[in-house]
Amino acid sequence: MTVSQGSLLVVDDDAMNRDMLSRRLARHGYTVAVAEDGEQALKMIEGQTFDLVLLDIMMPGVSGLQVLDILRQRCSMADLPVIMATAKDESSDIVEALKRGANDYVTKPLDFPVVLARTESQLALKRAREEIHRLAARLEDQAAQLADWNRTLEQRVAEQVAELERVGRLKGFFSSQLADLILAGGAEDPLKSHRREVTVVFVDLRGFTAFSEITEPEEVMRVLNEYHAGMGKLILAYEATLEHFAGDGIMVFLNDPVPVPNPAERAVRMALEMRDCLEILTRTWRKQGIELGFGIGIAHGYATMGAIGFEGRWQYGVIGTVANLAARLCDDARNGQILASQRVYAQVEELVEAEPVGELTLKGLHRPITTYNLLRLKA
Repeated sequence: MTVSQGSLLVVDDDAMNRDMLSRRLARHGYTVAVAEDGEQALKMIEGQTFDLVLLDIMMPGVSGLQVLDILRQRCSMADLPVIMATAKDESSDIVEALKRGANDYVTKPLDFPVVLARTESQLALKRAREEIHRLAARLEDQAAQLADWNRTLEQRVAEQVAELERVGRLKGFFSSQLADLILAGGAEDPLKSHRREVTVVFVDLRGFTAFSEITEPEEVMRVLNEYHAGMGKLILAYEATLEHFAGDGIMVFLNDPVPVPNPAERAVRMALEMRDCLEILTRTWRKQGIELGFGIGIAHGYATMGAIGFEGRWQYGVIGTVANLAARLCDDARNGQILASQRVYAQVEELVEAEPVGELTLKGLHRPITTYNLLRLKA
């Protein structure tokens, strides 16, 4: 099936001209309609879509110039090209038609190759304008889409910046491992004050104050670094949260801000490994003439956690009797002992060998505390 080169309307009161033009233009691939006067042409243009109009100027009734005036009120030269047909010696008609919005003209008697060339030229210009409009609309759509993408990108960047700020803030309090776990779990801001059941472990070196008084600061720092490095690996391995380093004292807790299964059991296993690590360290230090020992305390209970401090200097803190109890058990432990409260021992009784210490009266606590010395994991 041949594709039409375009839809044309030939308007002429001369039947011979209409017939000649319509047949010859059709042979060149155009779809051609004809009108015998201006009134019929206007009705046809209202009901149909044409790509170009060939319009005779001199017609009875509504003249070609009047038809042109009406057409230009409805559509532009770009939307509907009009080629006027006029007598060869009527130059004033040509000028008037061009002033009123005709795109081009041909003279009578009609020279068909000229008519065909000017028709093809006007339709090529029309198609070019339509392509320009299509491309402009496409560019406008693409610009709008790009603007949407930019807004989306800006939003994502803002979200990522906020996330990075949150990560940085969390890593100021927690290990990278714990901070990543908090973010992966989508937890609420753990720095806000909240209450949770936790297991607290307190570790302290014995004889450290006397050692630091008689030893050069560089040597003290070396010992502390070895101590902190050994304890730090185990704190990370058991996903515990470091509350603080205070020289030779270390306080950690489990089950916050990331919940862990069986926090008391984890704390006990960690404390036993800490004791093994510290026994190796203290033997090494002893060979260097450094006499240090250690004690560990473990307690379990509810506490309030959150950021404590002031702008520019915050610390993740634990407030509650459970923290005090762990610290006091650590203070009361003899060298190498791991003292655990009754609540801790009740949760690990099937796991560890332990010996009862009895009820201890601890500083700051109003009632005696039933305590156990944890020895080793059961075989």
